[in-house]
Amino acid sequence: MIKYALVCEAGHEFESWFPNSDAYDTQARRGFITCPVCNSAKVSKAIMAPNVARKDRASEVVQLNEASAPVAPTVPQPVALLDERATALREAIRELHSKIVADSVDVGDKFPDEARKIHDGEAPARSIRGQATLDEARALLEEGIPLMPIPSLPEERN
Repeated sequence: MIKYALVCEAGHEFESWFPNSDAYDTQARRGFITCPVCNSAKVSKAIMAPNVARKDRASEVVQLNEASAPVAPTVPQPVALLDERATALREAIRELHSKIVADSVDVGDKFPDEARKIHDGEAPARSIRGQATLDEARALLEEGIPLMPIPSLPEERN
C-alpha cells in the first residue's frame, strides 16, 4: 500500500491510499480519483516530505512546500473514497436492510424448510429470513416459492 498526498485543480489538499503506484495512475487516468471538497477529477500528486522520527529533536512535524521552506502542519483532510451518489446508495441499502430485519423473522439455516411449510400452508404466512445455499434457493424457485436475497450492508464487505 502507498499513501499519496493529492491536490485538485482548486488547490484542495487531501490524502488517499492505493495498492501501488500503477493503481493510482490507472484510477487518475480514468477519472476515479476526485476531490472530497469540490468533486473535481483533475487531481495530481502533491509534493510529500517523508516524516522521519529523530531522537535528538522534540516531536515536531514539519512539512515542506515546493520551495523547501517549512510550513505549518495542515489538518488531515478526508480521504476521497465515495461520491455523493455512492454514499446515498449505501444509505438506501442500510435502510432497506434495516426494514427487512425489522419486518421479518430470522429462521436461520432452516429457511428452505420453513419457506416450503409456509408455501404449502403447513405454517402461518409471515415474512422470514435466513440462510440457504445457492442450490437450495434454486430448488425453492423451481418449486414456485418466491424468495429474494437480502442486500448485504456495505460494512460487511470491508
